[in-house]
Amino acid sequence: MSIIRPRLNDFFNIPITQEEVDFAIPFIDEDIPLYVDPFLMWKSPSLQDTSLHLLITNSFNHIGHLFNKGKEKEAIELLIRASECDEVGLGNSKTKKGKRIGEKLASKILNQFNSIPQIQKNGFVHFEELQLLVENFSKDRVSDISCNFIQSFLVDFTIEQSEKYGIPIEKVTLNNIYNPKKLEFGKEETHLPVNPITKEPILFTPKRWLKHIPWINPDDYFKNYYVNNIHDKGDEFPDRIKLLNFNRHNYDIVKAYTAIKEKQSEDCKNDPLFNQIPITSAKRKISTITKLPTGKTDNADRKFEDNTCQLLASLLYPHLDFAKEQSRTDSGVLIRDLIFYNNTSTDFLKEIYNDYVSKQIVFELKNVAEVSREHIFQLNRYLNDQFGRFGIIITRKPPPKKVFRNTIDLWSGQRRCILILDDSDLKLMTQVFISKQRNPIEVIKKKYIEFIRACPS
Repeated sequence: MSIIRPRLNDFFNIPITQEEVDFAIPFIDEDIPLYVDPFLMWKSPSLQDTSLHLLITNSFNHIGHLFNKGKEKEAIELLIRASECDEVGLGNSKTKKGKRIGEKLASKILNQFNSIPQIQKNGFVHFEELQLLVENFSKDRVSDISCNFIQSFLVDFTIEQSEKYGIPIEKVTLNNIYNPKKLEFGKEETHLPVNPITKEPILFTPKRWLKHIPWINPDDYFKNYYVNNIHDKGDEFPDRIKLLNFNRHNYDIVKAYTAIKEKQSEDCKNDPLFNQIPITSAKRKISTITKLPTGKTDNADRKFEDNTCQLLASLLYPHLDFAKEQSRTDSGVLIRDLIFYNNTSTDFLKEIYNDYVSKQIVFELKNVAEVSREHIFQLNRYLNDQFGRFGIIITRKPPPKKVFRNTIDLWSGQRRCILILDDSDLKLMTQVFISKQRNPIEVIKKKYIEFIRACPS
């Protein structure tokens, strides 16, 4: 499809915002850069979540039990099958296709069940600790293993959410669904959304479980626990391999770290897919923007673009979800754009969608002393391709009357709408954002109404 960084709902023209739904909306051609953290299930007040965490833990420990009972081949095969879950689309892959672990790594992981006495006796409570024990066992494996063991729940959750929001589902075959009664993976036919390009089945994951980095993780262990409590001052810091060896031989230290993380569990929160900047940051950014000179002196153009990008993404959320910033070249001129999904979450945005066929809204950034006709024509040429007939130019000063007249003529002749916002509009949007009395998107709506009133009836 032609839109930038399409999501599943965009393909089916389903106007939902990330803010309003309980799951992470999947991208069609890339992964969501978040991971399931089983610790969020463990600490949850929900009986459902804690039961799912117990299922994950027991299933993983069962594999270790098999390994210790001499069924190494069966255990390794189960762990390999559990190590990748493409259907959830989480991680950093640009192809939506991950790789399972190999036999060598699977064997190293399972060896912890017979080489560490505490694990041999009791198994894991938080198998994320393997990140502190085994090289190449990282957050993506924690997430995928968790998802694979609870795929049956994710299937039901996905069907429920699809029915709620009208997302089409099709008959699919899942080849790697875990049966907790039989303690094995197998095939199952069900109905799920599918990727419209690859036709692969899609599973939704609850937002409440997602983090960028697991609560228990190697960097936190090293910086906030090992350095402060274990490391002898004056000694060299161990490299990663030496640290992993140390942890394996001193598992009680790892357990002490985990106990601290459990006590701090109130601080463990899921990471939203988008974070608005705080009010103080918004004030700083608008102050920086308005003090910048026009042009390129001392990288003023780049500073204008960077600050405006971060500011607008927060000001317009949740009514417009930020899709991407990108650069393009038009007639030898490098242009910076911000692309937003039009979720039609307000009457104004529905009007833009219906009247100008704008599934996405492009903002073009211009740190110039005076916006010109050529700037209007540049954006207009871009709108021809994929963004419908509505776009916005963000610049420093109100346009000259002749340039504003160009936008009116463009609307009269081709029913295209290009709005021009300047520093005063950004200031007003920021003030509205800070006051919380109204929504910054209303400033753009006001600009649009003024534009339409100036057009010939």
